[in-house]
Amino acid sequence: MDTVDELKLISGLKVKLNEPLAPYTSIKIGGPADYFLAVEDRLALARTLELLCRHGIPFCLLGQGSNVLVSDRGVRGAVLRLGREFKEALWTEDNGAVVALVGAAYPVSRLVREAARRGYSGLEFAEGIPGSVGGALVMNAGAYGSEIEKIVDRVEGVTAQGEAVGLERGQMLFTYRSSNLPPGTIVTRVHLRLTKDRAEAVSQRIRDLVTRRKKSQPSGYPNSGSMFRNPPGDFAGRLIEAAGLKGRKIGTAQISERHANFIVNLGGAKADEVRGLMELARAEVRKRFGVELEPEVRLLGEWPEENTSGAYIPHRRNRTG
Repeated sequence: MDTVDELKLISGLKVKLNEPLAPYTSIKIGGPADYFLAVEDRLALARTLELLCRHGIPFCLLGQGSNVLVSDRGVRGAVLRLGREFKEALWTEDNGAVVALVGAAYPVSRLVREAARRGYSGLEFAEGIPGSVGGALVMNAGAYGSEIEKIVDRVEGVTAQGEAVGLERGQMLFTYRSSNLPPGTIVTRVHLRLTKDRAEAVSQRIRDLVTRRKKSQPSGYPNSGSMFRNPPGDFAGRLIEAAGLKGRKIGTAQISERHANFIVNLGGAKADEVRGLMELARAEVRKRFGVELEPEVRLLGEWPEENTSGAYIPHRRNRTG
């Protein structure tokens, strides 16, 4: 029995071969995955990981597809996407404290709105953060002076071999844009501690942040969110703009004219074009300000090598990899 047949025998798992990944990313870019595996529950996840490990098939997790750039050449091995059971949330109150048990695939935007509707405070800062709760936890997502680490009580997950693990807040080491989870850990559920408040007060704070975000962040074109981490004491967007790169294009990828730490897909853009703009921004900021910008987005899949000068040169659109 070959690998595909074995995968298809796993209950709660849907298998697609050579599945284009662009529709699953927020920037709408990405070539095919050898195996695209939609996992519906924890038992299916454990069995899938055990099988992939046994066959030596590499894998990666794709959440809501934000903060990621998938190569035009696609991803070798398996791409996992969490479904049904991982999109559930359970809300409980205990002596005035609120605990939300949230599946890793639950969209952050939906969670923020649901908490506000119930009159629970603590998630307002996450308004506008794209992606899933699991992804937000892994990268310790934050905005407006707060980060998810401040409301995390416990994290449930599995190892790369499919074994269950649990981490209490005190066992975790959060840093800027990282939760420093043990290598290979896949988050399945996050325990968040919130506080009671008036629903209207929470909703008003969210509306205020929506207004603030719309004034500064791009809208109307697909993007992956912030491309670079902010360097200590400064902002990546400010440095890129000061380097004169706001609005710069390669093909139909563009450094946003509204916020220079975003790259937008004007229509039909390629991953090579986006990466070319990323390397241009890094090179110019390094040359002018002596600051090394660190990517916030993850690069997935097969990528061409840098040339001997260290600069990344995007392929022309009519060239195949």
